[in-house]
Amino acid sequence: MLQDGKLYIGTSRKPDDSINKGEYLELKFGNRHGLITGATGTGKTVTLQILAEGFSSAGVPVFCADVKGDLSGIGAMGEPKDFLVKRAEQIGLSPYDFQEFPVIFWDLYGEKGHRVRTTISEMGPLLLSRLMNASDAQEGVLNIAFKIADEGGLPLLDLKDLQALLNYMGENASELSNQFGFISKSSVGSIQRELLILEQQGAEHFFGEPALKITDIMRTTNDGRGAISVLAADKLMMNPRLYATFLLWLLSELFEELPEVGDPDKPKLVFFFDEAHLLFNDAPKVLVERVEQVVRLIRSKGVGVYFVTQNPLDVPETVLAQLGNRVQHALRAYSPREQKAVKTAADTFRPNPEFNCAEVITNLGTGEALISTLEGKGSPSMVERTLIRPPASRLGPLTEAERQKVIDVSPVRGLYDENFDRESAYELLAKRAAKAAEQAEAARQAEERSAEETSGGGRWTLPGFGDDEPKEPSGKQARPRSSGYQRETIVEAAMKSVARTVATQVGRALVRGILGSLKR
Repeated sequence: MLQDGKLYIGTSRKPDDSINKGEYLELKFGNRHGLITGATGTGKTVTLQILAEGFSSAGVPVFCADVKGDLSGIGAMGEPKDFLVKRAEQIGLSPYDFQEFPVIFWDLYGEKGHRVRTTISEMGPLLLSRLMNASDAQEGVLNIAFKIADEGGLPLLDLKDLQALLNYMGENASELSNQFGFISKSSVGSIQRELLILEQQGAEHFFGEPALKITDIMRTTNDGRGAISVLAADKLMMNPRLYATFLLWLLSELFEELPEVGDPDKPKLVFFFDEAHLLFNDAPKVLVERVEQVVRLIRSKGVGVYFVTQNPLDVPETVLAQLGNRVQHALRAYSPREQKAVKTAADTFRPNPEFNCAEVITNLGTGEALISTLEGKGSPSMVERTLIRPPASRLGPLTEAERQKVIDVSPVRGLYDENFDRESAYELLAKRAAKAAEQAEAARQAEERSAEETSGGGRWTLPGFGDDEPKEPSGKQARPRSSGYQRETIVEAAMKSVARTVATQVGRALVRGILGSLKR
């Protein structure tokens, strides 16, 4: 699979079906990114598998998503099936050896691998807005929420932290708007409803601690092979926006945390983004620009990004232009859009005078592809029609027992499998609200005591009423008193006045207590 710093992909064939030469991907250009495209059932997953095997053998860690569940077989030794042996003979692969590769299984839901988490703070308002499909106004409120959290010392770790902060913002929108900008209660309510939807879709499993450390997907084994991190994505694909947001977050984390290394002899990490169209579907312009920036600059961090999708039109041109290593499986051309995709794919290759690229794309067989990789000083090689080599690992999924066995001996076992809920925004806001309530209650009681002292022992007395009324001389008929209705009205008025004063002071104490705690 490896030859002088090159990764073997397959063997090209001439138009007369004679075998030509081996096709390789040079490791020093492995961080120049790539694209694997083709219709369903044409062999994209196998191509991903053999590239992952090659990078692992070269000591390069790999991260990839297992969308259909059949990529897990890379963790088991291959089997000599007839069609695989036949392909090995066709391309002159001798000996055709089988082996298993070091695999770490991950799962956002913690069912088929180690838990993968990040915090709300690390996700940031931009990606969180993408996850919730937020409007501009809602995104503005989220930005204010993160600003309040930063200035108020309120860690945002999980969904309940953000929900608690939004509740606080909604209840104190007028006061906070004066300091941070306009906060719409309707926007706050809309975000809260979206958070409930995310929670029902399982996003609460993704947010929290312990957060994933980038170094744990960049491991190598004692024998020098790169660990292959496989993300179970079959269930995750039921929520494609969460899937796309998670992978974009992972790319962003790699970009922000890894040091600059220039152009190394081989990548530090290779990242395969399967079903890549989900990243760009209905994505706002600012998000596409973010993807373009990350893809353009992450190369200097030694990370190669390979997009896997059905149609080259799924990837924006600004991103497509940065993908130097191309593997094009068969495309269908039944509709105008498919015909355009065929032409686009053909036009991106360096032409081969021996065949018409657009015609060949529609006639490629399963496990066959047009390949062009970077060579020399970084220029693309002439496109070649290539038979992809068979994998050395198992073609097909692991059993549940086999998967569990791999998980049990994983190098990250026990690091991410238990929840850890430290004090964060939810708990801090609850404490500050309780403290403010205590202060308000103390103020109310003080006000009551003051009122009692003023009234002379707690009894309401007004001139001309009750104990202050002069007594009639004994033996004489008492004079008619003022009407009971008049007396009741005056007493009620006094009671209501004091009640309003107490309520106003309690409310002010509550707001001062909460806002004062935030500033502390």
